[in-house]
Amino acid sequence: MHKVSRHRAALPSHRIEGTPVSFPHITTQHIRKHVTYQNAIDALREALLADVDPAEDFDRKILGLPDGKQLLFMPSQSSRWVGSKLISVNPNNTARNKSRVQGLYLLMDADTTTPQVVIDGNELTSIRAAAVSMLVADIVLGRDPGELLVYGYGAQARSHTLALKEIRPRMGRLIVHGRRPERAEMFAANASEHGWFARTGCAVDPDVAAGQSDVIVTATGASEPLFDSEAVRPGTLVLAIGSHNHDQRELDSKLIARSNVVVEDVNTAMREAGDIVLAAKEGAITAEELIPLRDLIRGERKLDSSKPTVFKSVGMSWEDLVVAGEIYERVPTAALR
Repeated sequence: MHKVSRHRAALPSHRIEGTPVSFPHITTQHIRKHVTYQNAIDALREALLADVDPAEDFDRKILGLPDGKQLLFMPSQSSRWVGSKLISVNPNNTARNKSRVQGLYLLMDADTTTPQVVIDGNELTSIRAAAVSMLVADIVLGRDPGELLVYGYGAQARSHTLALKEIRPRMGRLIVHGRRPERAEMFAANASEHGWFARTGCAVDPDVAAGQSDVIVTATGASEPLFDSEAVRPGTLVLAIGSHNHDQRELDSKLIARSNVVVEDVNTAMREAGDIVLAAKEGAITAEELIPLRDLIRGERKLDSSKPTVFKSVGMSWEDLVVAGEIYERVPTAALR
């Protein structure tokens, strides 16, 4: 699988029978200071152009907990690294003003299986998810795309707006749509500090907003379509990253039926991605019509420019491993002492 060309000296630690008593922790602040979205995008693209095949990745393990909570175990391996992310999903946390998704990533040396570092799982997930989406965005978007519409105002919404601004700095207009106007206002204010001309769209018909946008990001926990896709124009890019359960969807089947639909892996999407699973059950799309991300990046499949393009992401373990390795290589050793 993915080979990392850079190597760093192991950090000093006290050891018992070859295992560190303690090992460093890369925080959100470390990542934001030392790692760009472009770093992660390049690492993922390099991996797909080299020897990573998402179809060979380990399946994520999901443990159902009471009250709708979940525990996710996401292991992966490469020639350089072995690692796993442990993530909790708690829908009840939104009302508590706490993150719905929390977790940690443990990165180990592939040869010795010695733990090297613990990485903040939330920030890793945010930068990884946005970077994967940007692989598709970089292909679809022109040099000067127009308006961005974001459904949601959590970590994924934030990372996608920042990543889009990084790869297309001339993109300026942003509408944020959500059920809680006060949170949408806060999100818009924060986006304005990062160069966006941002406003809320809570008073705007979501169907109308979707028809006026060049890029649509859906980053919610919705179980039903967020908008009627009838007005979505050809050439529009839709990044559907919120719902990751087979019985939840953010997009309607009409949009899936008339779009280029890109997925990280066909079998994974047909099993886990509700937007795809439910559309397939309704006869809107077949597995053969899905475009694997690897094939798109390697030029083996092309997009029809007369259609909208939907990228449905559920997040895969190999992506976390690639980005975790990139983060570890880029955060200076001195910053972790």
